[in-house]
Amino acid sequence: MLNIRKAFSGVEVLHGVDFALHAGEIHALVGENGAGKSTLIKILAGVHCDHQGRILFRGRAVRFSGPRDAERHGLAVIHQELSLIPHLSVAENISLGREPVRRWGGLDRRAMENAARRVLGEELGLTLDVTQPVARLPIAAQQLVEIGRALSRRAEILVMDEPTSALSDADSRQLFRVIRQLRSQGVGVVYISHKMDEIYALADRVTVLRDGRHIGTAAVADLPQDRLVRWMVGRSIEQQAPRHPAAPGPERLRVEGLSLRAAGSGQWVIRDASLRVHAGEIVGLAGLMGSGASELLGAIFGRYDAAPGGRIWVNGRRLANPNPGEALRHGVALLTNDRKVSGLVLPMSVLHNVSLATLPRCTRWSVTSPQRELTRAAPVLERLNLQAPSLRVEAAALSGGNQQKVLLARWLLTEPTVLLLDEPTRGIDVAAKADIYALLGELTGAGLGILLITSELPELLALADRILVLHRGRIVAELDRRIATQERIMHAAMGGAGAQIEKES
Repeated sequence: MLNIRKAFSGVEVLHGVDFALHAGEIHALVGENGAGKSTLIKILAGVHCDHQGRILFRGRAVRFSGPRDAERHGLAVIHQELSLIPHLSVAENISLGREPVRRWGGLDRRAMENAARRVLGEELGLTLDVTQPVARLPIAAQQLVEIGRALSRRAEILVMDEPTSALSDADSRQLFRVIRQLRSQGVGVVYISHKMDEIYALADRVTVLRDGRHIGTAAVADLPQDRLVRWMVGRSIEQQAPRHPAAPGPERLRVEGLSLRAAGSGQWVIRDASLRVHAGEIVGLAGLMGSGASELLGAIFGRYDAAPGGRIWVNGRRLANPNPGEALRHGVALLTNDRKVSGLVLPMSVLHNVSLATLPRCTRWSVTSPQRELTRAAPVLERLNLQAPSLRVEAAALSGGNQQKVLLARWLLTEPTVLLLDEPTRGIDVAAKADIYALLGELTGAGLGILLITSELPELLALADRILVLHRGRIVAELDRRIATQERIMHAAMGGAGAQIEKES
């Protein structure tokens, strides 16, 4: 793609962008939301045909007339929101639009199922019942079915947009194996992701867009992470999160001997956890998948049916019967790690989503007042730098970063003194992360206590004053920020020999 330019309503959004992909290469395309990644990919996929610049495919100039034309040339796009049809079978989804037909008419289901088994087995090493509806499959398997559909069309170029956003670590590793296998078969992969660890684990090269411009392209091996971040936003992670810890203030949260059993199995997910969080302090929680960190936050907030064992104090007052209503009344708010499932009500407007936790303050004579909602919500959303055409649009229409800001605004309106944050920057671009980092600095400066979970260790080390490490439901290490390192955290998280409570001497 050479000197690609594209304008909407007379406003140019791509300013002479270059991008190249080789056979057998994984090329990461990165940049904050609004950088131009989606527009560039839509031009490549034939969605936008009225662009300036040239596209060369195998050295020959092409201009795709539409997505089908791009597909015929061997290009497939796998979007973040999968395009499978849930009630159709695996085989039907793979053959969709190219169904084999018998000589006398009617679908040749045997041929369809054999073709699906062949592409899934030979290309992806996957054994599935291809007659079952895809809705019954876990999300990771659905992702592989989507890839299988692309390969069945003999795709030579595969574009993947945030493919691991809904996957566990184990499922992501399986997907990475498949992507590397495709590379070895000569497929060129364009990989769009906000996750630094994925970019450095997978990609051969990386191209950065910012504000519709090509900032740079480099081999991943030659591009340190700090430089990549500066290319994306013009500043490093330390500059994005310039926290200057002050002396801790009064105790905001105290937990003693908290224990919780899993519903159904009765197994312990948290065992004898004790911690303290003070005003102006960010305490980080670290641990591998299944360590119990998210469950610990949920237990403090009282989101489970079974009451946890142990005791909880907020600002010196005992939380006798932890439940969400009681936690909110004591000044505790919880931002969960899945904004689409347990956070936002996506069909509702931005304004209504922000007001949900404080509706009594927006009502008059038992009727919600839109003006009161707006008066309360607008200043907080402005403070968070929300990018939305209107507060009346559905939350589903916003980018991931802006959805996260809406959810944060909801909890800030409750005026908490303790904020429980579970992966607050997951799946959002670097610019939105910078806004959230700045907010956390403001909140701790105003005297809030924050308990933070993030799976990105550089982020945890940059933000947290202390880090508690969990292993199988137990807090096994406590590290002051002055001695905390990624190696120490991972050693404790994996239950390393002698993983005792470790503090600065």
